[in-house]
Amino acid sequence: MTLRFAAIGLSHDHIYGLCDALLRGGAELVAIHEPSDALATRFVARFPQARRVATLDAVLDDHGIATIACAAANPERAGIAITALRRGKDVLMDKPAVTSLAELGAVEAAARESGRRFLVMFGERFENRATVAALRLVADGAIGTVLHMTALGPHRLRAATRPPWFFERRRSGGILCDIGAHHFDLFVHLAGARPATVVAARTGNRAHPQWPEFEDVGECLVEAGGLGGFMRVDWFTPDAMPAFGDGRLFLVGTAGTLELRKYVDIAGRPGGDHLFLADGAGTRHIDCGGLESGFGARLVADLRDGTERVVSQAHGFAACRLALAAQAIADAAGGAP
Repeated sequence: MTLRFAAIGLSHDHIYGLCDALLRGGAELVAIHEPSDALATRFVARFPQARRVATLDAVLDDHGIATIACAAANPERAGIAITALRRGKDVLMDKPAVTSLAELGAVEAAARESGRRFLVMFGERFENRATVAALRLVADGAIGTVLHMTALGPHRLRAATRPPWFFERRRSGGILCDIGAHHFDLFVHLAGARPATVVAARTGNRAHPQWPEFEDVGECLVEAGGLGGFMRVDWFTPDAMPAFGDGRLFLVGTAGTLELRKYVDIAGRPGGDHLFLADGAGTRHIDCGGLESGFGARLVADLRDGTERVVSQAHGFAACRLALAAQAIADAAGGAP
């Protein structure tokens, strides 16, 4: 049976990635709900099969729609998810899925009580080719036991394109909760069954006094048993950078190291998806540009069959909880605000 889904909330371009993944997996996009005419028109130009409906209820009342893909404005996501879950829909949510521990608790309760699933789209682990290849190498034991993860996530600000809530700490969720979500997801994945905790975290506003609540940089230390981690995120990617940010990942193992240049190799090889492996036999560069993750097909199979082979709901909640714990520690340490 074909999985039918709808898109609700098109505020972030990540909605295109969510929908593309579901479509590649064989799902059918049948409807969208978005108050903004401009956003809806742009979306339908790319996905003309999607019927625009005027109200959220019109989507949720359609019993033929099983799943909701959502990339609404950050402050609206939890409310949409809770309503959709209680109306019998599974939810595939863009990150950050929630912006506070209270929202997380409410979403968890709605998922538990409804029996529906709330999955978070951590695209950098699921669909970034270099990350997919690196994790396959880790699973194969190429670098031994992973001891440490360092993740760098710089982004271009594009301030003129951002809505007002983006610069408000309590409505956006904060920089560690937002950009850092991908890194917390990866750390929880690497930790496996070991509980992950935040050792230290801080955020700041270094160069944007016009937005007093805005966090333009964040740093965090995490640990899980014998695994350590450091992550740094910021909004300081220069406009001339040929990608939205020079995302990097470093994994140190007992038998080797992996370095990822996810989106650009500055003054080096063209394109993205660069992976560098160093082990006892030497060093080598791996071009991951042609790799297929297979994520979309596995995701749709899970949603259709009620399985959790590609990612579990519990994992998403754990990653969100770790990110929110880091934000809380940073706030207590005197971050912005």
